[in-house]
Amino acid sequence: MIIGKIDYINLLPFYIFLKKELKNSSSRKALEFYKGTPAQVNKKFVKRRVEAAVISSIFSPKYRCSDFGIVAYQRVLSVLICPGPPKEDEESNTSNVLAKVLGIQGEVRIGDKALLQKNPTCKDLASLWYEKTGLPFVFARFCYHPKKAKEYEALADNFLKSHTKIPTYLLKRYAKRSGVSQKEIRHYLKLIGYKIQKKEKMGLKKFLYLAKRVKNETTFTTHTTAVASCPTPLCPHSKKDSL
Repeated sequence: MIIGKIDYINLLPFYIFLKKELKNSSSRKALEFYKGTPAQVNKKFVKRRVEAAVISSIFSPKYRCSDFGIVAYQRVLSVLICPGPPKEDEESNTSNVLAKVLGIQGEVRIGDKALLQKNPTCKDLASLWYEKTGLPFVFARFCYHPKKAKEYEALADNFLKSHTKIPTYLLKRYAKRSGVSQKEIRHYLKLIGYKIQKKEKMGLKKFLYLAKRVKNETTFTTHTTAVASCPTPLCPHSKKDSL
């Protein structure tokens, strides 16, 4: 098995489960080798450098995915938008799109950066989504390429049934590394769900629909602005624009 690893606190239960499940030492080594931020792991997965990974939900419709993912109910704490000039978080894909869907400008912050943020003017994007839709938000999904689909589907199902607990020594290690206290980590993990069921799928479907609409509106606005800035027949247009 070659699985991409996102070394975030919300996926710690999954990787504890994997270390018990992966009997092959080469599979364990691969897990450590193919790791990175969500955006980096997305790229590894798309390029098929890994067979499976928890990828950003914005990319997931193109691939085969399980009912295991990262779900927020009403709030998440680890995905914020803070006052300031518009700035995307380079580690993210889905969260940046969510801010656009919600029509909110500012600096997007995810992961430990968000959990350590003490600025009361920063807003929780999962809370804003819930206020708007009344639905949970699916940030990521465990997806896989077809070659070992049954194997990875079974792995995801077994994880959802496992109710994996985090040993205290690992909590201490993550707390020391991230600067987030053990108490804060425990509180944060209570806000995270892993099973994507009917209501979660409704939330995901709505997000993907709104994301597509925002993308189309942005493309149309950009094209209109370009044409308006040069309204004569002499304006240069690329072949792509002329299609």
